[in-house]
Order: sequence, then structure tokens, then C-alpha cells
Amino acid sequence: MTSTPVLTESTSASEPGRPGVPTVPDGHRWDRAGDAWGRRALDWACLFEHYAIDVIVAMFDRLELQPGSELLDVACGSGLAMRMADGLGASVAGIDAAESLIEIARARTPEGDIRVGDMFDLPWDDASFDAVTAVNGVWGGCEAALAEAFRVLRPGGRIGISFWGHGHLDLRPCFQAFAEHAPPEHVAGMKRTNGIARPGVAESMLESVGFEVVERGGRMSTLEWPDADTAWRAMASVGPAVPALERVGPDVLRPIVMERLDALRDAQGIYRFRNDHQFVIARRPS
Repeated sequence: MTSTPVLTESTSASEPGRPGVPTVPDGHRWDRAGDAWGRRALDWACLFEHYAIDVIVAMFDRLELQPGSELLDVACGSGLAMRMADGLGASVAGIDAAESLIEIARARTPEGDIRVGDMFDLPWDDASFDAVTAVNGVWGGCEAALAEAFRVLRPGGRIGISFWGHGHLDLRPCFQAFAEHAPPEHVAGMKRTNGIARPGVAESMLESVGFEVVERGGRMSTLEWPDADTAWRAMASVGPAVPALERVGPDVLRPIVMERLDALRDAQGIYRFRNDHQFVIARRPS
């Protein structure tokens, strides 16, 4: 599940667990997250997921994937990264909390070992993979998920995680609209997750569970939608939209979101966004 948090300013950075003893975030319910992300799975897979292609290519290059490499994609969503890795000849596995997204991922890459489950409790043995990826799926407060990734990586294996950065974010106003209309408890959790965007936070999280940071990089992710209906369907497909939709309904939320998207619409009615998309590569020591 390519999990996208509310793009608001965080009031405080996430607090990592003690080194070697990471804890699952308070109130974590992987099945609830899966329900939110799975509500509009086809719209996500067809209208939004491919924003990440450039970052996935950059991470794969630095993970040194080659034919026969064994890759695990954590929070795999509808399977874009796995499909791309499969095309490079890698053996792929993936896990996500959203069953409907997993169904799409399995259809795209039927030979993959793709499971519904919890990234904080991975169902694979120690040292099972050469590489792990998490494309906008691991956020502030998720050290326990990184510890699980460390466990299933072979010594010398690499991990690549990506997340929205603190630079140019065209979609920030839309995610702020979701936060403004979501229950307060949802917003509190999102503030913690946003901490990863701050310089050095992702690196500290990785180091806290034993990884050696190799590199930080970034790309400008871009996407376009041909009309207002498509833009709304895409935005409504992301997990953070669900609490707001449940609270106020689409008749209230859609006009607010579309007004904030208006700045991204050109003279032909096409919507284009650009978001700062950061990634960090780290290595499990040999």
C-alpha cells in the first residue's frame, strides 16, 4: 500500500523507539489501513500509482537489482514496483494490508509471492531477500517496520524507502483538506507520520534499527489527469481521503478538493501535479 500521509506541517518529529527495541505505533491497526486504501483500489492502480515510476527506477538502480535478485516490496499496493522488478528478472514478493490492492498486484505479477498482511510482522524467514523496497509506505514512527525489513534482508542486502519531501508539493492543499475534515484522532496520527519528510529523520530511523545509510536522493514526481472527474477519482482513491469522506461525505468534500486543485488545471482542462519525492538507500551490514 503506497501510503500517502496528510501533507501538512508536522508540529514535532516522530520519536524513534530505543535502538534495537522499536515499537509498533500506538493505535496501529493494519486491517483498518487496508480497508481505507482498498476502497477504490482500481482507481488508485489506474489513476495514481504510476506517479512513483521515476523514484522506483532510481531506487532499483541503487539497490543493484539484477536477474535472480530476490526483492520484497513492503506496502506494495497494487504492485507497480513488483511488476517493474519482475521485468528486470528479479524474483518478487510483496505485502500490503489492502486485500483488493493485493488482488490487482497478483493479477499483474502472478508468479510473485504476494500476501495480505502487516508490515510490522512480516511472514517471511530471516535473511530471505537481497533487497527491500517501500514506496511511500513507511513513515515517521514506523521503526518497527524497518526492523522487520532488516530481519528479512540478507547481510549486505539493501533497502530503499521513498516518501514525500519538504520541497515543492502541489498536492499539499488537497491533503490539508482531508485533514481539515477528518476526525481529530486521524489528524494526530498523520502529524507523526509526516516527520519523515524532515532532513535526517529517515536516515535516523534506518540507523536506529541497524542499517548503514548509503545515499539520499530525490526526484520530482509528476502526474496528469485529463479532466475534473478523473482528478477527483484519483484523489478520492488515497487512504487519507477515507476518514474525511466518511465524516462529511463526497458532496461536501469534492467541491473543496476540486477548488484546491484548480491551480493545477491548464487552459485545456488538464490537471498536472509535481511533488518532491525523496528516497533513502541503506544497507544491512555484512
